[in-house]
Amino acid sequence: MNFSQFNQFDKVKLKEIYTALIKPRMIEEKMLKLLRQGQVSKWFSGIGQEAIAVGATLALDSDEYIMPLHRNIGVFTTRGISFEKLLHQWQGNIGGFTKGRDRSFHFGTADYHIAGMISHLGAMLSVADGVALANVLDKKEKVSLAFSGDGGTSEGEFHEALNLAAVWDLPVIFLVENNGYGLSTPSKDQFRCENIADKGIGYGIESKTIDGNNVLEVYHEVLQIAQELRKNPRPFLLECKTFRMRGHEEASGTKYVPKELIEEWAKKDPIANFEEYLILNKLIMTSEVIAIKDAITDEINEGVKILSQPERIEVSTEREMLDVYKPYTYKVMPPTDNTAEMRFIDAIQDGLRLAMRRYDNLVLMGQDIAEYGGVFKITDGFISEFGKDRVRNTPICEAAPLGAALGLSMGGKKTMVEMQFADFVSCGFNQIANNLAKTYYRWGQNSDVVVRMPTGGGGAAGPFHSQSNEAWFFHIAGLKILYPSSPSDAKGLLLAAFEDPNPVLFFEHKGLYRSIREEVCSDEYTIEIGKANVLQQGEDITFISYGLGVHWCQEVIKDMDLDATLVDLRTLLPWDKETVAQSVKATGKVVIVHEDTQEGGIGGEIAAWIGENCFTSLDAPVMRVGSLDTPIPFNADLEVNFMGKSRLKEKVNELIEW
Repeated sequence: MNFSQFNQFDKVKLKEIYTALIKPRMIEEKMLKLLRQGQVSKWFSGIGQEAIAVGATLALDSDEYIMPLHRNIGVFTTRGISFEKLLHQWQGNIGGFTKGRDRSFHFGTADYHIAGMISHLGAMLSVADGVALANVLDKKEKVSLAFSGDGGTSEGEFHEALNLAAVWDLPVIFLVENNGYGLSTPSKDQFRCENIADKGIGYGIESKTIDGNNVLEVYHEVLQIAQELRKNPRPFLLECKTFRMRGHEEASGTKYVPKELIEEWAKKDPIANFEEYLILNKLIMTSEVIAIKDAITDEINEGVKILSQPERIEVSTEREMLDVYKPYTYKVMPPTDNTAEMRFIDAIQDGLRLAMRRYDNLVLMGQDIAEYGGVFKITDGFISEFGKDRVRNTPICEAAPLGAALGLSMGGKKTMVEMQFADFVSCGFNQIANNLAKTYYRWGQNSDVVVRMPTGGGGAAGPFHSQSNEAWFFHIAGLKILYPSSPSDAKGLLLAAFEDPNPVLFFEHKGLYRSIREEVCSDEYTIEIGKANVLQQGEDITFISYGLGVHWCQEVIKDMDLDATLVDLRTLLPWDKETVAQSVKATGKVVIVHEDTQEGGIGGEIAAWIGENCFTSLDAPVMRVGSLDTPIPFNADLEVNFMGKSRLKEKVNELIEW
């Protein structure tokens, strides 16, 4: 291990590096003892890999974001987080970063510019893209750095993140810790290229392989790369060769690793070798080494005192519920008397344009949304008014833009990501369900993101361009789901969505885009999220619906000459229970209507809630009308049969006769 080639560092810097390097090892050794004593529940060891996390972190500015993984305790300690604070986190105490809501290294902290990982490998790489994009837009000469293991490079999100960064020239360092194994799977079963750095060629980005056990080499390389990327923004793929001396986590063991391989890498221990080099070359005194270790030992001993005084979290259901969404004060912005006739699609376009004018930190991302204006032409002309920095074509991918949207939020931006069709969001499901939805609850970072979702059938477009998939997300705490049925609601709710600092899925029924029109306020206005709209009131039956289903209900009410109440939910999550309860109590008979398939649809949850909370007001069972429990077909006649509309009158008659 050649340290002498990096002779530009003075004794003060070398002592700083050594101190940073030895600290995570000493903490780990203590944690392994505590694990054996049953005082901690789980541990992911980075022993043998410390030089990478420590060297990389020291090389960056303290306000440059890092996206670490399980074995990067050196990131946290090098950024100055105390052992006591870390132990609180690992114990699930209120004094940790996640208030007991997440474990081990699944935490972030904006104060230290560290983003909290999720378990899904590759998911944080595109978050680094978003942070880098925010820096570029703000003309800050900063980089972001995201860690990946060698196994994580097999994930699709690795490809998407690197490709997006390459296309947009984002200053991101993708640092791969190649320790030879993805849990127990050796590299030869993960990829066929000789080095992971070779993958950089395919993305048109620079890359390099270095000795990840040489802390001076890691520090030097990251320092040089970061300095270059700040001046000339672009991504860099840095592969650090190393070895994991312990199991994937302690329960895994290392029996799957050949003994001779462990013995070989033990001789390359990053700490023992660096310490020996410093002492032999009289760059540090033995007495200084002892003093450094004693000081770290004192910090560790002080920190473990919390174990003798177990901290129990005071459980508060109210606090748990309040921390699902970032709170904000809704500012009522009523419509003015200035109106113009707008189609549904015009109202969305107008709302989006007004939001771009109001929020100069709002960035739009999506496939073909720039010069082409999107497949539905909603962003047509936006490039000329707002420029390419804020109206951005993405490659054909979903996960990376959604992950980047979280990174943009961390950089103080608002983001709209357009799914070309709502069906395609399945390719980005992980980012929505596990990053956008959960990050605020986990470590206090909100996701100021609107995801626009052109949805629904009726156009004979088949199973992959016609699905109603709002129920996929209805179960995920932390999201808000909007689904307007009219042009005026579409515009007002969209503007409200951009005001809200939480992740909002905004469903737009494609069949309504050009088929309905009405007078809509030409100015800015908002409609409060979470409030249903009672479109008409009657005494005989209550219809509850949203989106295209509202128009089905209106048609049936007119055709059957019903004295009915019609509740347009508009917001599906959180939905307006108060208005629903009032309407149910007024009529005693309820039918819930949606285009989505009936089994597992949102109507089932609403029906269950009505049955539990409004039972004494009911004069009949709660009825539901959804579409057939099949994929949506292409043939127009089959599609008509699929739609719940074809069975709505029959169900209403059944309810009336009850």
